[in-house]
Amino acid sequence: MPNLSKTGQLKELEGRHSLLLRLVELSVTLNSTLDLDELLQLITATATELLECEASSILLYDEKNPRLFFAAATGSDPAKLAEIPVPIDSSLAGTIFRTNKPLILNNAEQDPRHYAPVSDHIKFKTNTLLGVPMPIKDRTMGVLEAVNKRDGAFTDSDVATLSVIAAHAAIAINNARLLRTTQQALEKVKVTNQIKSNFLSLASHELRTPLGIIIGYATFLQEGAKGESSDHANQVLGAASQMRSLLDQMNNLTLLQADEMEMRPIRISIQDVLNFAVDEIKYFAARRDLSLVLDFQETPIFVKVDAEKTALAFVNLLNNAIRFSPEGSEIVIGAAEQGKQVVAWIQDHGIGIPSDKLQKIFEEFYQIEPPNTRHYGGLGIGLTIAKGLIEAQDGKLWAESDGAGQGATFKVSLSAAQG
Repeated sequence: MPNLSKTGQLKELEGRHSLLLRLVELSVTLNSTLDLDELLQLITATATELLECEASSILLYDEKNPRLFFAAATGSDPAKLAEIPVPIDSSLAGTIFRTNKPLILNNAEQDPRHYAPVSDHIKFKTNTLLGVPMPIKDRTMGVLEAVNKRDGAFTDSDVATLSVIAAHAAIAINNARLLRTTQQALEKVKVTNQIKSNFLSLASHELRTPLGIIIGYATFLQEGAKGESSDHANQVLGAASQMRSLLDQMNNLTLLQADEMEMRPIRISIQDVLNFAVDEIKYFAARRDLSLVLDFQETPIFVKVDAEKTALAFVNLLNNAIRFSPEGSEIVIGAAEQGKQVVAWIQDHGIGIPSDKLQKIFEEFYQIEPPNTRHYGGLGIGLTIAKGLIEAQDGKLWAESDGAGQGATFKVSLSAAQG
């Protein structure tokens, strides 16, 4: 006759081995699933299977309203369960949550801590119950319960099994929650950005017509005006031109954000591009008594870019330098060939840039100055547009500065055009 003792031990070992394999499989699956609803169903189904019970449930802690709520349960409607608030101070799940210790009740309905409204609400009779806390780092996020053992009573071995499931489940649920929160935050940012882009596009479009009328009348008045009237007309025309420039910037920003900026690259010297930009802003530089110094060779250095949009990028960089430079100082515009790259730069002797702001200044609408104490004006999108125009052509734009009061240099790197 076979040795019954050895046969029993063998079956026990096989059972443990099978259990460990299922726990490993569960761990792998939990770590590869980030859908919260799918996770909750998987956890309750696995707990029910491995503990050989009628049902299992997950109760999570609600931080906004200090209580537990059913997040999932085997064979029950999650929405219906979620309607039941489970008090922390007068329920079995609350006791497990507060003490952070497992609890076995093999005669649950006789225990004064049994929260009858749950059973009544879902028409389910609880005879035996095992509950364990769900730990995450240094806190407890909820409780995992197994209900009505099919054969006999819950044991310490069941406690160990359910505790392992609960530990893995807590990590997986926390990760899924973080992902969901991040996705919701990104969606809000996306909606906000879309509203902002729509506003910019609408504003730049709707303001062009009245602005065109203002410029037309100001030009007409300027032609026939003399003396003080001529000065007034010039001021109106100058202000209207500045506003048109701002509208152009707003329009360019919306095109870049929508990835609708069309590029028409041609082979052109970087010197010509820089000269176009300098011609565009030399009037504004002269008004502030700024000297524009050209620091590049006469021999053409060729790049393949959209000439108009690359010149616009440098106009924005020069406008930035003019805005932040002290009157009477100089701005250096340079270019040189460096291997297969062409590097151009705009160097000023202005207010400088703190080291921790060298990247942030390219963010749209960012201003180094607080908005309520600004001295230099501007929308804060010129550098954003310049960076977008350069990067849309596989170039790079960055800023260098030794700090506040030390001036700044903006450098652009573009691929050299092959002959």
